[in-house]
Amino acid sequence: MTLRVLLADDQALLRGAFRLLLDTADDISVIGEAADGREAVNLTRELRPDVVIMDIRMPDVDGLTATSQICADPDLSATRILILTTYETDEHVAQALRAGASGFIGKGIGAEDLLDAVRTIADGDTLLSPAATRSLVARFLATPDGTPPRHSEELALLTPREREMVALVATGLSNQEIAERMFLSPFTVRAHVQRAMTKLEARDRAQLVVIAYRTGLARATP
Repeated sequence: MTLRVLLADDQALLRGAFRLLLDTADDISVIGEAADGREAVNLTRELRPDVVIMDIRMPDVDGLTATSQICADPDLSATRILILTTYETDEHVAQALRAGASGFIGKGIGAEDLLDAVRTIADGDTLLSPAATRSLVARFLATPDGTPPRHSEELALLTPREREMVALVATGLSNQEIAERMFLSPFTVRAHVQRAMTKLEARDRAQLVVIAYRTGLARATP
């Protein structure tokens, strides 16, 4: 299956470079380009891409606002957002995840890494490393409004094993790493994670991280 990608960046030169790079892959095709967030939202609704590669700083409507609008639209639930920006700060990562983005990478990423990032996002995984995830939730997600996280009735929907898996996902571990730690097969871990995502109506693993820390299932450590 060919992954359909929309590029959203206010710099035409960068969009052209990303298009050339992505189009070299047999399984990825760039189907459109947007110069600002408003155009990105409109084109996403029109073209229904699998992945939108979204810059943060754009005129008129910025990338985070556009991400929020896309992720809030139930008709676009199959579209994943990959934030690609020069400004790699913890705060931007937190804002991107809260908006509904599935991943966050810098514009200094290598060619093969970008291709892998698109594939990873399209597959429903998040792109944050364990270290980045722990740093992120410690500063922003665990107490987004300055109040301690509270247990949510959402978690009652999960089995004990599913809650355990979500807590491990919140540390940034991959399915393979969780499988090795729990002496399970990666297929079994993936099944538990997918069921938890369905029950919690999470778009992807990145959203599971947000839910885990905001409900108190996982807790940030200093």
